[in-house]
Amino acid sequence: MRKGIFSKMIAAYTGIIAISFVITSAVLSFWFQNFYFSQKRSQITTEAKYVQAVAFQYIEGNMSVQRVNQTLKEVMAYINTDIKADIVVMDMYGYVYAVSNPKYDYLVGTQVNTKDLNEISKNQEAIEKTVDHSDVFKKAVRLYEIPMVYNNSFEGVIMIATPAADVKHSVNRVYQIIWISAILAIICACIIIYYFSQRIIISPLKKINDVARKIAKGEVEKRVTIESNDEIGELGESFNFMADAIEKAENNRREFISNVSHEIRSPITSIKGFIGGMLDGVIPREKEKYYLSLTYDEINRLTRLVNDLLDLSSIEAGHLKLNLSKININEMIRFTVIKFETKIKEKNLKVDVCFDNNELYVMADKDRMSQVVTNLIDNAVKYVYNDGEIKISTKEKYNKAYISIYNNGPQIPEGDFNHIWDRFYKSDKARTTKMSTGLGLPIVRSILTEHGQDINVENKKEGGVQFTFTLKIVK
Repeated sequence: MRKGIFSKMIAAYTGIIAISFVITSAVLSFWFQNFYFSQKRSQITTEAKYVQAVAFQYIEGNMSVQRVNQTLKEVMAYINTDIKADIVVMDMYGYVYAVSNPKYDYLVGTQVNTKDLNEISKNQEAIEKTVDHSDVFKKAVRLYEIPMVYNNSFEGVIMIATPAADVKHSVNRVYQIIWISAILAIICACIIIYYFSQRIIISPLKKINDVARKIAKGEVEKRVTIESNDEIGELGESFNFMADAIEKAENNRREFISNVSHEIRSPITSIKGFIGGMLDGVIPREKEKYYLSLTYDEINRLTRLVNDLLDLSSIEAGHLKLNLSKININEMIRFTVIKFETKIKEKNLKVDVCFDNNELYVMADKDRMSQVVTNLIDNAVKYVYNDGEIKISTKEKYNKAYISIYNNGPQIPEGDFNHIWDRFYKSDKARTTKMSTGLGLPIVRSILTEHGQDINVENKKEGGVQFTFTLKIVK
């Protein structure tokens, strides 16, 4: 698991977060750089107005050069608390008449050239006369030229030089904060993703995987406990639902094997006992015919059980192929009742057969439908009271045939209604297993299901039990 989905998920999330933070940090850095220089230029321009006012005083003759220099130094002493810069004031011909730094007093009265400006810039590599921020770190100084216009006449230039190193240092500090914050955010995000992924996804999946392995080893009662309302919770519920189905199937398999073993062992034991008794001379010769007849009945019972098992297995495996044809269900019921005539007379039963019409044609497999009718009538004859009553009726309703078989025997307990269709289930535990294999009703329901029909059972208010199934009518 750790080398699979977990590592892939962490790698994907880390990559996405890292790319997002890198892009965000780059955008913030670029934005801050432009914002910083815009603010810097705005601040320098604002401070230059003070210098410009002093220069205009000099131009009007209200202030001497010495006074201008002194005032300029005082102004720069004030603004240098925020901006480290040197100021040079020149007339329209390029002659310097005021400087802020006493170090450059020798330039006063001289015409400034490139060499002198480089000296002011502390002999750095180049001078930038434009505010082009894209190349700022390649320059040693940023030089701002602010023209002085007095009475609509160009009177000179104020040149303000700021060391690029100071600018670079300020910007770099902000860059460091941005990128260190981004790296820390990526690390924290990865830790949080790891924790929540481990708790929300990986841990539940590991639980499901562990329980799945235990179920595969035969511990079908194991379940997972996942308390969440998301897809992982739904997966856990689906897994438990599957585990319930597997446990039910496993229990059914064990019960089926147990029942089959019991049902087969019983007649085989009887057959073995009867034949063994005759071979050992325990059974008198004059009674051998009687015990041979009992042995024959047990063999028939065993044959019936095996045939029922084969039929039910074939139906449930989907190997049953129906040969649908038009059949008269009323005629089939009459014929089946006649087959049970002997048993009916033995129990002195009253059989009432009532049809709405003499003929009722349905679409069904003749052999399988005969098996359905036979099993249901046989079930009614087995469980009806002696001297009891059986009612068989057919009627048409909504293009379907409804076939009902009623007997006034004991009613089915409420707790048994959901089990009478189970294999080998016998509602009346007091009856001997020789009366039924417990496969008749499951076979009936399986055959009707293959026909696309259904069957239900109900306890009648007047007493007794009634089975009703449907078939498709053919006109």
